[in-house]
Amino acid sequence: MRSVSGLIVLALVCCACSEKARVERRNRELAQAVADSRRPKPPDMRWIPGGEFRMGSENATEGPVHPVTVSALWMDTHELTNAEFAKFAKATGYVTVAEKAPTREEFPDVPAEKLVPGALVFTGTASAVPLNDYTQWWTYRAGANWHHPQGRDTDIDGKDRYPVVHVVYGDAAAYCAWAGKRLPTEAEWEFAARGGLDHATYAWGNQRSDKMANLWEGEFPHHNTGADGFQRTAPVGSFPPNGYGLVDMAGNVWEWTSDWYAPSFDPAPAINPAGPRKSYDPIEPNTQKRVIKGGSFLCNDSYCSGYRPSARMAAEVNTPMEHIGFRCVIGGEPWSGVR
Repeated sequence: MRSVSGLIVLALVCCACSEKARVERRNRELAQAVADSRRPKPPDMRWIPGGEFRMGSENATEGPVHPVTVSALWMDTHELTNAEFAKFAKATGYVTVAEKAPTREEFPDVPAEKLVPGALVFTGTASAVPLNDYTQWWTYRAGANWHHPQGRDTDIDGKDRYPVVHVVYGDAAAYCAWAGKRLPTEAEWEFAARGGLDHATYAWGNQRSDKMANLWEGEFPHHNTGADGFQRTAPVGSFPPNGYGLVDMAGNVWEWTSDWYAPSFDPAPAINPAGPRKSYDPIEPNTQKRVIKGGSFLCNDSYCSGYRPSARMAAEVNTPMEHIGFRCVIGGEPWSGVR
C-alpha cells in the first residue's frame, strides 16, 4: 500500500512533468509563430528558443548544478548603450540614483559635505596588493554618473555605442518598463548566454580565449596590458557573438537580472525559476542584493572569472558602479511592438 507522502511526491513529479511538457509545446508553437510571422522582429533583439539546460557549476556560490527549463523569449542583442539610455532620459526626464544626492536617512553617519551625487569608479592601485579588499581599487567620485563615467571631468561624447554604466537595479528596471520590456531572470540570462552549448565553460566553448571578450589582461588591479584592445569598456559588439547571436554575454560590463541573491540554488528541477523570495548574502545579511551576470572589463582569472555563463555575483541594488549595465528581454511571444 502506498503511503500518503509517496502519493504526494508522485503527484508533484507528474505535475512537474506536465508543466515541462506544456512549456516545451509552447516553445515549439512560438518558434513556429515567429517563423511564420510577417511582422518585423524587435529591433536589436534575438529570439532565444527556450528549453532545458544544466544551470550552475560546482563552484561554491554557483551550485549545485541542476536541470532548469526556460520558456522562449526575445533578448537584447547587446548591452544597453549610452545612446539608448539617453533617448529614455530625454523622453521621460528620468534621473538616475547616481545623479541624486544621498540622504541623511540613508547614511546617518556621513558628514553633510560628503552627501553629494556620485558613484563608484575603478581607480586601480599603483602596485600589486592583496585581493581581499575591493575598496583598494574602488573610489566614490563626486559627479560620476552614466554620462560622466569617471567623474565630472569626463563624458560620453563619441561613445554612443558603449554600454551605459552607473545604473542601479531600479534605473535598469525603469528603462525596461518604458521600453515595454523587462529584466531577465538569472535562469533566462544563463540559458541565453550559453548560446545552445549546454554546460560549456564559456559562452563560446570550453577553451579560454583572450579574443572573445573584453576582460582584464595582465595583473589585477594594477597592470592592464590592454591586449584585447580596451582598458575599460568597449563598444558593444566588439567581440564575436554566441550561438544565439548575442554579443558581450561575457566581459565588458556585469548585467542586472531580476533575481534576488542567495548563495546557492535549490537542487530540484525547476521550470522558469524566478529566484528566491528575498535577498540573503551571508557576508552582508541586511543588505538588499540582486544577481548580476556576465563579468566585466575588470575580470581576471587571478581575482574574478565572472565571464563564465554560470558565474554570478551579488550586487547591492542602490550602488552605482562603473562596471555594471544591463540588457532587457520580452517574454516569449511573437513580436507585437515596443518603443
